[in-house]
Amino acid sequence: MIIRSAFGPRLDFSPGLNRLRASGHWRWLPIVLAILLLPGISRGQFTPGSAPSQPSVPTSTLPPVVPAPSSHSNIGVSAPAGYILTPNDQVAVEVFGEEDLRTNGRLNGEGNLSVPLLGSIRLAGLTLTQAASKLTELYSRDYLVSPKVNVMLIGYAKRRFSVLGQVNRPGSYEMPDGSPGGIDLLEAIAMAGGYTRIAAPERVSVRRHPATGSDQFFKVNAKRFTKGSGGSFLVEPGDTVTVGESIF
Repeated sequence: MIIRSAFGPRLDFSPGLNRLRASGHWRWLPIVLAILLLPGISRGQFTPGSAPSQPSVPTSTLPPVVPAPSSHSNIGVSAPAGYILTPNDQVAVEVFGEEDLRTNGRLNGEGNLSVPLLGSIRLAGLTLTQAASKLTELYSRDYLVSPKVNVMLIGYAKRRFSVLGQVNRPGSYEMPDGSPGGIDLLEAIAMAGGYTRIAAPERVSVRRHPATGSDQFFKVNAKRFTKGSGGSFLVEPGDTVTVGESIF
């Protein structure tokens, strides 16, 4: 018996058929033929040792991609209302829609900032709002149409004061970031380690160096502040506090 397979060469089953008839197992012939004629068996589609394919993961189950933070983002400090910019303050300038005009730097000793296209611009003595208005006006003159400028304070200039005399750690100290305009006299003395055993809190003197004019001198009785009688004295950047010695 010869059968032509649709998937390969002719299949000659005559010898096997004769043996089946001789052995009396002819009744299994239909089953054998059905198995031999299966496409998968005749073509050898299943290769031994092949790994089963892995099920694909639906894209909807993948975690969302989180964008990296922008390298241009600036985190400003919380400046008091009406804060006046001073030399060595660090500021950031942003012009909406103009990435190339971003800048971040400190005002130099003269209070100027190098600004793209505009050059060195004096911002010291202005509030943040006034500084933004000034830059807006300058950009509007020759470069941009209706620019939107924002000026942020990034860091205060290093402001220092000195505490001398009868304190445990006399020296120069930086103003806390949260109090750029000045701190209470008692806080300044505490930063210097507090009074010594022979200190005279009622004999405190403060020397101030204003930006214009001659030095100013103040005599302060800090002892009445410690008694809770009210009142205080503000130590400003550049001040020199001297705690006197008790005469007894």
